[in-house]
Amino acid sequence: MTLRTETYVVESTHGRRLLDYLELTKPRLVLMVLMTTLVGFYMGSEPVPDYLVLLNAVLGTALAAGGTLALNQSLERDIDAAMERTRHRPIPEGRVQPVECVLFGSILVASGLVLLLVAVNVLSALLTAIISVTYLFLYTPFKQKSSLCSLIGAVPGAIPPVVGWTAAQGTLGLEAGILFGILFLWQIPHNLAIARLYRDDFLCAGIRFLPVLDGEGRSTGRQAVSHCLALLVVSLMPTLTGFAGEIYYFAAILLGVGFLVYAVRLAALRSVSSARQLLFASLFYLPLLFVVMALDRIPV
Repeated sequence: MTLRTETYVVESTHGRRLLDYLELTKPRLVLMVLMTTLVGFYMGSEPVPDYLVLLNAVLGTALAAGGTLALNQSLERDIDAAMERTRHRPIPEGRVQPVECVLFGSILVASGLVLLLVAVNVLSALLTAIISVTYLFLYTPFKQKSSLCSLIGAVPGAIPPVVGWTAAQGTLGLEAGILFGILFLWQIPHNLAIARLYRDDFLCAGIRFLPVLDGEGRSTGRQAVSHCLALLVVSLMPTLTGFAGEIYYFAAILLGVGFLVYAVRLAALRSVSSARQLLFASLFYLPLLFVVMALDRIPV
């Protein structure tokens, strides 16, 4: 009985450790990165995609993204410990030591970049390296310096579909730039909504997102509306430039107007509930837009 109990404890401990390391990679964010990467790959593919390249691109991107997010948690361990929503993460609670996280994250990033370099192409590996560097060494430290951090953070966040496109095409192009623009503009109202919801938490941690500094919420509302308007225009470009059809065009208008309505609502009410509604609208908007785009694509 004692041996069985000890074996169960060891297995439970190992299982807990595996879950802690998985948590370091922020799986939900990695899934979003992979979704946008897949869209970029599919939009840039021939009618029959190269599935081996696709598999390597997805795996390499997942490894690099998970490793980057793990390294970010090591860099932000003091910030995470100060916020209610993040204080139970593995490092603040002492379940994983920072040096372990750095080693784990570095191995994942290096593995992902090598896989992309060897099995996909140089450009995809380079773009993925840019994501890691800008996220860790520009966006992360800038969060405690200026509200412009959201714009800086939107750059690495918008590159994954470009990685997918270059994995399929081997080159950059106008279409890749449009995909980048859509995701870049979408992130601003999405992130503003999150920052408004957790404003007190971010304030305690010294993070200078716009809603933290903008007590009345007027500037936050204006930024959400202006970026949704710009997104509405840019989201029409796939049809206007000929790599998506008319069904996508009208879907983009409907989705864009709906998203804009919730941004206007945030600007008018400046309330927690309106921020939550905008967040839900953003999570509804992006997958639907990309699904319709993929279904109505015109092969390049």
